[in-house]
Amino acid sequence: MGHRLSRIVTRTGDGGTTGLGDGSRVDKDAPRIHALGEVDELNCLVGVLMAEPLPPEVAEWLTAVQHDLFDLGSEIAVPGFAALTEARVLALEAWVEAVNRDLPMLKEFILPGGTRAAALAHQARAVCRRAERTLVSLAKQTEISTPGRQYLNRLSDLLFVLARHLNRLAGQPDILWRPRRED
Repeated sequence: MGHRLSRIVTRTGDGGTTGLGDGSRVDKDAPRIHALGEVDELNCLVGVLMAEPLPPEVAEWLTAVQHDLFDLGSEIAVPGFAALTEARVLALEAWVEAVNRDLPMLKEFILPGGTRAAALAHQARAVCRRAERTLVSLAKQTEISTPGRQYLNRLSDLLFVLARHLNRLAGQPDILWRPRRED
């Protein structure tokens, strides 16, 4: 980090623009800033999930995810910069496989919920999908790294199986969707 944040209140954004990592300024409602905000919100929600009691390996994975999301944010904040590698995408795939291996096969859709930790993982999954959609839109206008786009797609898969895993560890079954039910 080349410049330390010694002043938080700078007033430079009072006119509706914000600075990017390369020194350029863009409107605060620019697509790049929307994408950056979505990734930041996702990272915050992962932090909320980590405030729950979690198995040590899950906490370790989520800590790595938070670092990766910060790296992705740096890619978005600095046009032309790439920080995430294919290795980080492959790590997510391996975690998905490891967690999913012990889960019962799904034959029906499930509802988000169960334990608080699982519900937070489901919420993080939904926010991750929104961040992915925003990043895909941004990628139509400017270069976004392939691993950056792939990472959010794999992360939403991980958060889905993680929610199921956390429920299973707590003895909470999946909540199956019952379409066209009669109340």
